[in-house]
Amino acid sequence: MILADTSVWVAALRSSRAAEANHLRSLLDRDEICLAVIVRLEILLGAGRRDRARLARLLSSLPVFYPTDRTWTTIESWIEKRGSVGQRFGITNLVIAAIAAERGAAVWSLDADFARLQRLGLVRLHRP
Repeated sequence: MILADTSVWVAALRSSRAAEANHLRSLLDRDEICLAVIVRLEILLGAGRRDRARLARLLSSLPVFYPTDRTWTTIESWIEKRGSVGQRFGITNLVIAAIAAERGAAVWSLDADFARLQRLGLVRLHRP
């Protein structure tokens, strides 16, 4: 399973010819994409009113994962770990990464935070 981050969706939605759009379509066709609820919400918040209903229907066909008590415990342990190596991350990316780690999913993102999270051994990345 691959958890596609908001950055990937934005790139794909901006240009249907982009490499991200082609790869995302392929993964969607193979039922390999899942979402963290926070990604779903970011996509819908960024969509124009005319596109929102269509996107909501598309996204509703995907597995959506929500933070659990375990998610927050995982993030707290990561904060301790990253603090000892001088790394800082936004809470949104930490939630996405923790949900992916809990589900055994790789994260596909264009955001450099996830590459740093992978270098710390906290998340696995999908590289198209």
